[in-house]
Amino acid sequence: MGLENKHKERDINLPRYRQSLINAIEKDLLNDENIIAIYYGGSIGNGDTDLYSDIDLRIVVIKENFEEYRLNKKNRAKRWGNVLYYEDYHWASHSVAHFEGFIKVDSFYYTMNDLQPSIWLQNIKIVHDPKGIMKSILDKSKRLSYQPTIEEFESWQSKFFAHAHEVYRGVMRGELFYALNYLDALRLAIVKGWYMELGIQPNNPGYWAKIEGVRSPLEDWQLSLLEDWYSEKKPSAILDVIKKMLPEFRKTNKRLCKKLKAEENTELIDKIFNLIL
Repeated sequence: MGLENKHKERDINLPRYRQSLINAIEKDLLNDENIIAIYYGGSIGNGDTDLYSDIDLRIVVIKENFEEYRLNKKNRAKRWGNVLYYEDYHWASHSVAHFEGFIKVDSFYYTMNDLQPSIWLQNIKIVHDPKGIMKSILDKSKRLSYQPTIEEFESWQSKFFAHAHEVYRGVMRGELFYALNYLDALRLAIVKGWYMELGIQPNNPGYWAKIEGVRSPLEDWQLSLLEDWYSEKKPSAILDVIKKMLPEFRKTNKRLCKKLKAEENTELIDKIFNLIL
């Protein structure tokens, strides 16, 4: 982005530091007889890392030893480098370790019973799989394709309506940060609609990764719309953005209705938005 800051030299060397962590992780895990498989997801699995990519580490453990490994997840991360802090819940099967070099490792622990062929397992990098179990799951995952269901479409529709109404309520209460939060959710909802059209599994709610930038699957006109839907922290400006979003929502809704053979129901949409605009 051309932003100059005091961390530029550090940031340029982040891939080297990330690789040193990967080397330490694999040195620690590869000879552990209780570990069935090791693979990477995220940007490493996709092969599209950038300076700031983290390490999405997946560790498959023998069922009988799973609880021991889950409980020890934070201590395990200490073997790989100097941990600055953790994001962690004691009951969870994953932990996020933030290292002093400004790379984080998201480590997830599984048993084989947890893993089934999935859209989410289409892009992984397997580094340990002596029995070929993950290779089989990967091959089956690659044969899957994402298509939105009518239930998913109806949920998308109703969430868009509900978010728009919450924006209005926030504006009228003078709770403008609240309103802006739901305005952001509206933008992301339209992105989800575009993804459903393209046959791309949408991101989790609130997750904007890879929607912008060189890794985005969106076209320039879509990215331009997202920029145009930015709002200042002013009541009139916030409500104006909903008005600007509506034409694209209607178009996307129409295309998805056609794709899924669903009823468009323009009268209902008019009635919903006439309550707030």
